[in-house]
Amino acid sequence: MTGEMNILPVPQTTPTATRPMVVSGDLLKLLTPMEGLISAGQTANAQVLSLKQADQTFQLLLKVTLDNGRQTTVQATSLQPLPTGTNLAITQPSASNLAITVQQAIASSVATLTRIDTAQLPVGTLLQGKVLTSQVLPQTPGQPTVFRSLVSLLNTALSGSTLTIDSPQPLRIGTLLSALVQDTQTLKFLPLSNRQDQLAVSQQLTTQQSRQGSLDGLLSALQNLPQSDETSADLQAAVNKLLAGLPDVQQLSTPKGLALALANSGLFLETKLLTGQTPALAPDMKADLLKLIAQLTPGLPANTNLSAIIAANTLAQAMPSFVRSALGMLGQVGAKPSPTSFPLPDRLLQSQDGEGDLEHLLRLAAAAVSRLQSHQLSSLEQTGVTDDGRLMSTWQLEIPMRNMQDIVPLQVKFQREEAPEQEKQNERREEREPKQQLWRVELAFDMEPLGPLQVQAQLIQGSLSSQLWAERPYTASLIESNLTALRERLLASGLNVGDLDCHLGTPPQGAQTRLEQRWVDETA
Repeated sequence: MTGEMNILPVPQTTPTATRPMVVSGDLLKLLTPMEGLISAGQTANAQVLSLKQADQTFQLLLKVTLDNGRQTTVQATSLQPLPTGTNLAITQPSASNLAITVQQAIASSVATLTRIDTAQLPVGTLLQGKVLTSQVLPQTPGQPTVFRSLVSLLNTALSGSTLTIDSPQPLRIGTLLSALVQDTQTLKFLPLSNRQDQLAVSQQLTTQQSRQGSLDGLLSALQNLPQSDETSADLQAAVNKLLAGLPDVQQLSTPKGLALALANSGLFLETKLLTGQTPALAPDMKADLLKLIAQLTPGLPANTNLSAIIAANTLAQAMPSFVRSALGMLGQVGAKPSPTSFPLPDRLLQSQDGEGDLEHLLRLAAAAVSRLQSHQLSSLEQTGVTDDGRLMSTWQLEIPMRNMQDIVPLQVKFQREEAPEQEKQNERREEREPKQQLWRVELAFDMEPLGPLQVQAQLIQGSLSSQLWAERPYTASLIESNLTALRERLLASGLNVGDLDCHLGTPPQGAQTRLEQRWVDETA
């Protein structure tokens, strides 16, 4: 959706802090009649706790405070949208109705916005919110139709505020909107077709990370799965297929083997589905996990609370539809990327009291799916346009690799940056060189006897720089003593090698900690 939204102007006679309004004749209809809720001749205070539109009416959840201090909540319907937080003075003319005597819209508690303070939110600020209501205003002959909506803001310092806006197009209730501040009274839509909705991605990422569990916990349980009556032939076949698809260190040391492992990591499952590929024809970690869950479910006891196991760990189909589509287009330019944690921390799920082997295995499998989806959503969150106009695409994933008898999860993040479009346009066509891209690669793994290791490297125009971090002093010393040999091998492969260092500990966290090399030739 494109176009502009107009914020309703503030009447000049209205104070900015308090906006009392007398509403005559407005009745709220109680969903459940309550005789004697408010005594005859008495007035009670009510606060709107929630607002939901139902066709042409609005459902309200009210917290009513009576004169004696007793509080109760009631559900009612109204012909007018009353924003969450609105304070009302009400009476009860009948058992089924409440009458509004005074509506108090106090900015400090209701935060109903009628203008944007550009000193607080400068022009160009991205606002994101959720549509609460949508109404068609009475049409003036010869004038275009105008739709009025209440939008709950979900980001910036105004999070939680309600914005009343007019739009030339209807806004679907429940829709997440993104808009740029144009001036104090105007916002401009950002169409979802041209960008990922960063807010929804971030919200889904937070949910997935709280549900995810480390892959090695599941894989260890699968390797030690006991043979029993509960283990069907189909379940054992699903387990064998998943374990057989895991690459080993030798495979990952070859370009073809590494490319195959990346393609089968689960990051590109949605891409394969969107392009008509069948995951059954080739190994795919995420698809294999979903098949494992499908085989585990029928074998569980009848009294197993599946909703507590599966519903608590969202599978692919539980994501918003546009997020699922976006997972198939990770290279698409989206909104400004936000920093995210890498690598994902270890999280092992312990068996619960009274839980059977298959129930525990199901929880581990669902948590593993959430972990893969955390990587996918992290990729989306970091794909977009940076502050200085560079185009960044991110692919973050996790590959369980075999190291002798162990299975070691290898976390990988690739980032590709392209020069700002304006710089490309300024180049003379006849002098234009092949497009150069800046690549960053991050690795994280824990392999015995070396212990936890992290690697950051970047490549541009055939020049490579890298930093390594080892948490064990012996490993850091071992790597440091072999850096000269590593440099020689990189030079022999045709690369120009810049910084190549090893550190004891872990990489510092923060926006400025990664290797920095921009689009400036320092040798010029």
